[in-house]
Amino acid sequence: MEFKTPTLESKKEMDYYLTQDSTRSCDFNSSNIILWNQFYSCQYAIVEETFIAKTDEEGTSFCFPMGNGNKKKAIEQIMEYCKEKKIPFIMHGITHKMEEQMIEMFGDIFTVKYDRDEADYVYEREKLATLKGKKLHGKRNHINRFKENHEWSYEKLNDENQLEALAMLMEWKIQNCDPQDLEKHEEICVSKNSLIYYKELGLSGGILRADGKIVGLSLGEPALNKDTFVVHIEKAFPDIQGAYPMINQQFVLHEMEGYQYVNREEDLGEEGLRKAKMSYRPAFMLEKGFLRMKSDTIK
Repeated sequence: MEFKTPTLESKKEMDYYLTQDSTRSCDFNSSNIILWNQFYSCQYAIVEETFIAKTDEEGTSFCFPMGNGNKKKAIEQIMEYCKEKKIPFIMHGITHKMEEQMIEMFGDIFTVKYDRDEADYVYEREKLATLKGKKLHGKRNHINRFKENHEWSYEKLNDENQLEALAMLMEWKIQNCDPQDLEKHEEICVSKNSLIYYKELGLSGGILRADGKIVGLSLGEPALNKDTFVVHIEKAFPDIQGAYPMINQQFVLHEMEGYQYVNREEDLGEEGLRKAKMSYRPAFMLEKGFLRMKSDTIK
């Protein structure tokens, strides 16, 4: 197998195979793969007319084959590759549907350990747009305070406001990033590149202004499953009451018409982020895990 580094130039090739398949998981958006590559040492190969990615998660692990090609033969080639390299056969980002497909192809020879920290939060688009109901009453109150306290506007991200959005992100970083928090700095790096290359990556973006100043921004794109939109980036100044729920709602209202679900990605075990994501009452959690052979030896 010939593995290559995912880049902006390889996005077209990646999308050709990825868009042949369907999943609500955020892991298979080519923009995410490209943006996070430098932190996860991701490489990809086209095997049996399917897309395969490998990363340094859990040592070395592989994604489920995506595309209309022969997935069983592609996985058999991964198994052979692992034998040659003398490494265990591990697959990451495995959903319950993918686990079922593995059992159908190979039988019950695998075990999957699902990780709560890696589960995607999936919401009903309509509920995020309207925030109806007693459980979301607090969100509506925060939005009302924001509207009462500010002259506000929403804009699509474009070439005219791009630099201003980048400046807002850098100000957010200064205010909210501990110099020792490497994961937070990685996230800011990804957010910055998302803003710089939003057109090349095929991302939609939105910005929220309060009294003329950008106080919130968000970027995302459709998932491989056509009924779901994935939000990759959301930043707002936490000291401005209502800025976060306001950019959340406005981005949904303006960019997600026609979608049934919104995937707001995982919380990675961060307590504050988990509390915030749970407060919006997800419709369901999209569980993802690591798949291994029940036996340590691949036969």
